[in-house]
Amino acid sequence: MNRFKEIINNISGEHVYIQTHNFPDPDAIASAYGLSVLLQRYGISSSICYKGKIERYSTNGFIQQLGIKVTDLDHIKDMDETDEIILVDSQKGNSNIVDAPGDETICIDHHPTFDSGEPVQYRYADIRPELGACSTIIAQYYFENNIQMDKKVATALLYGIKTDTMGLSRGVSLLDLDIYRTLFKMSNMAIIQSLEHCSLKFDDLKAYANAINTIKVYDNISFANTGYNCPEALIASISDFMLDLVEVNFSVVYSIKDDGIKLSVRSMGMVNAGTVTNRALAGIGGGGGHAAMAGGFVPFEAGGKSDIISLIGLIEERFLEEIAQCRFGGDEQEQEELQKLPN
Repeated sequence: MNRFKEIINNISGEHVYIQTHNFPDPDAIASAYGLSVLLQRYGISSSICYKGKIERYSTNGFIQQLGIKVTDLDHIKDMDETDEIILVDSQKGNSNIVDAPGDETICIDHHPTFDSGEPVQYRYADIRPELGACSTIIAQYYFENNIQMDKKVATALLYGIKTDTMGLSRGVSLLDLDIYRTLFKMSNMAIIQSLEHCSLKFDDLKAYANAINTIKVYDNISFANTGYNCPEALIASISDFMLDLVEVNFSVVYSIKDDGIKLSVRSMGMVNAGTVTNRALAGIGGGGGHAAMAGGFVPFEAGGKSDIISLIGLIEERFLEEIAQCRFGGDEQEQEELQKLPN
């Protein structure tokens, strides 16, 4: 089966919207950009859209240096229910994507699918949770169909794979490695190196300081608060950072936002981060992800931030309970997923 031809066959118009998850990271943006250029070769124009902010200095630099055009959904006024949307690096019903006015007809993603209670149907879906990056899927579309890839697209996709797998050290598959090796020879490494050496701003250090000052560790499970309205990508980076502690093999890092609590979760492999997050937040919020990394969001109830301390305590308690359940009562499927994690 040629997956990309299936995508082309399931597009009925001459224009589509390509929607990433909220607060997109380099993998989401690179995937959307690579797909946009590819569709243009087949006479299909597209608009890349997202919700939220692009908060990291390096991600903004990545967009600017490669000349990628992305638009906040708030600035798109003419989308209606007849417009076709291709979701990349996310799935309909997830807590990290808004329901845009158009029709989500196609989904391309590398995250596991969790039951949200409502069945989701697409005309076509290419969802491969065994892969470390969505950029790998888009690059494969080019190579499988012998379509020439220019240096800008190759650079974007390489950077997407590199960032989402932490330099090929997390959740990487053989296909990720093969695609990375091919892209490496085609890319502008000067751009990638410049982005890697300019990834933090001075103000970001305050979030690290907040997390360090608030960290709590219970039996190798850490919880830390990065402070108020911390950028989402920075929350994820700090969650990765916490796993560098010898005493920690499961990290939960959160930030209090205007409308709720945003969480980033990481696991060294003893339990599945995506499964734990999905179950721990069920009924009070939503979340999920891979075995090694996940994210979630718990909205404040009507009336606002009435008792944040109690809500944080409830979240921590739920995580501890679910981790204990997975450690001592996990099913065979979860154990098989954990075996796929790199040693």
